[in-house]
Amino acid sequence: MLEIESRIRESGVEWIAGVDEAGRGPLAGPVVAAAVMFRPGVFNDRVRDSKKIRPDERDRLCDWIRENAASVGIGIVGPERIDAINILQATYAAMLDAVRSLSPQPGHIVVDGRPIPGHSFSQTAVIRGDGRCFSVAAASIVAKVTRDRLMAEYDRAYPQYGFVRHKGYGTRLHVAAIRANGLCPIHRRSFRIPEW
Repeated sequence: MLEIESRIRESGVEWIAGVDEAGRGPLAGPVVAAAVMFRPGVFNDRVRDSKKIRPDERDRLCDWIRENAASVGIGIVGPERIDAINILQATYAAMLDAVRSLSPQPGHIVVDGRPIPGHSFSQTAVIRGDGRCFSVAAASIVAKVTRDRLMAEYDRAYPQYGFVRHKGYGTRLHVAAIRANGLCPIHRRSFRIPEW
């Protein structure tokens, strides 16, 4: 999990940020990106792809990351902007916001999936990076926990949709709630609702 960062550090880069997102696929809520930088020598072997971690453990690891990272940045793009610019561009925008909020700024970023276009950062894109790179895995955890907590807040505002259970994804429960109640302000109008 440290091999990618080690190789980049050998080239003389001091600050490396892992970048990942959560919430590209849901019908409702924001897309959230996180960028995480660690000092050399900081490691936790429980940090891995957020999708493979139980929610209670993700919460604990998110707290550990925030306490032990040199810097954590968050980027959030809401449903109106997602509808206006499309989910891929919204994801890139959230990632860039997350990176730009880091202090100090990274000398290199490692991104899960595709490279981020339209910026001057030196970067490495790694397919399934959240399972191969420590800082990207940490970013995946922070992004997922941050988004889940936001969806829990939305659940209190719009309890009829069950957001705390499905986090805005197009489950049968969510689709049934949309059919019964219509769309609420956090739904993405540009997304197709599944025909369950």
